[in-house]
Amino acid sequence: MIFTIIQADDTWALWGILAIWASVSIFLEQKYKWASFLSGAIIALAGALILSNLKIIPTESPVYDAVWAYLVPLAIPLLLFQVNMKELFQESRKLLFIFLICAVGTVIGSTAGFLLLKDYIPELAKIAAAIGASYVGGGVNFATVTAKFEPSSQMVSATVVADNMVMALLFAVYMFVPSMKFFRKHFKTPHIQEVEAGQYGENDRHTLAEKYWAKKEISLKDVAASIGTSFFLVVVSFKLAEWFGTIIPAGPNVSVVQTLLHTILSEKYLLLSTLTFLVIYLFPSYFKTISGSQEIGTYFIYIFFVVIGVPASIPLIVEKAPLLILFVLIVGMSNLIVGLLLGKVFKIELEHILLVSNATVGGPTTASAMAIAKGWGSLVGPILVVGTLGYIIGNYIGFALGYWYLTF
Repeated sequence: MIFTIIQADDTWALWGILAIWASVSIFLEQKYKWASFLSGAIIALAGALILSNLKIIPTESPVYDAVWAYLVPLAIPLLLFQVNMKELFQESRKLLFIFLICAVGTVIGSTAGFLLLKDYIPELAKIAAAIGASYVGGGVNFATVTAKFEPSSQMVSATVVADNMVMALLFAVYMFVPSMKFFRKHFKTPHIQEVEAGQYGENDRHTLAEKYWAKKEISLKDVAASIGTSFFLVVVSFKLAEWFGTIIPAGPNVSVVQTLLHTILSEKYLLLSTLTFLVIYLFPSYFKTISGSQEIGTYFIYIFFVVIGVPASIPLIVEKAPLLILFVLIVGMSNLIVGLLLGKVFKIELEHILLVSNATVGGPTTASAMAIAKGWGSLVGPILVVGTLGYIIGNYIGFALGYWYLTF
């Protein structure tokens, strides 16, 4: 066991650090212009990375698992309650095309990295397939493909560490790119311009984040409706996904149609997003009267940002497999670069490219969190919808790559 000042089973201390650092990140973002430029998300992530690498907090704990298992699912409906359904369908269609482009970028990067490093990294055929799947959909696909090809536990562990390290780096890149003049000059940025239309003047002491999250009227009934409705949607969605996963067969001996149905209907986040959109569409007047849901959901997401930065252990990746981080970086950067290059050719908005690349690399939750952090509220729902498509096709891409790589 690696020694840390706060141990993995010190539940109260770890929850305290997650909640307090998330709060500090929000405060800094809204108080200081330098922090608003960096974004609270980067501050949350960087602070956690420093704490874990200084061995103040552990890189693994049931507390972090609880954030993934409970806070993230609860945050998703909370952040969707104010979605404009018309905008949702319009933006989702636009995002689908760039999603396919970024998926191609992942395949190119996985193949290039495999061919370059296959003689230096053991079991790379199996690992490359898993990362190829993961960087189309997310961690769910990584788990599925590793279970299929069964690389050694040591290689899986080292790959997870490398993945976390690269994810933290890429997430920082995604957050910084919108503020860089080069990209602002060469890409359309309608959502950034919309947010900045209300930005502070030269002598205005208020940050953009502070203005966006200005005080609103909120009652106890609003809090009850927000949290209670979110719990209801999560419970129903997850139970339905569990039930569908039981009654619809899956495995090597079933048809492609059954496998596809099993993948779609047993995916709890896809069902959660779908059910949330359905109730918003059916009961619009109810959700229009709820205040505070976005604020509560965003605070949960900031705690999630802290957790993202925790596992990026620099000493562990250096010790276990330094070349793995190079491989994963090739895959991630290929995804982003192909997305930017072809996005420029097809005149796709910069915000769409960055969010979709984020969704393919980290999953819909990290992409929606970025949309929230940047103030691109109209893209939160669409990126959740498009991001969950990666869960569906990621496994097929991973399996195909794995069978191909194993022929070398």
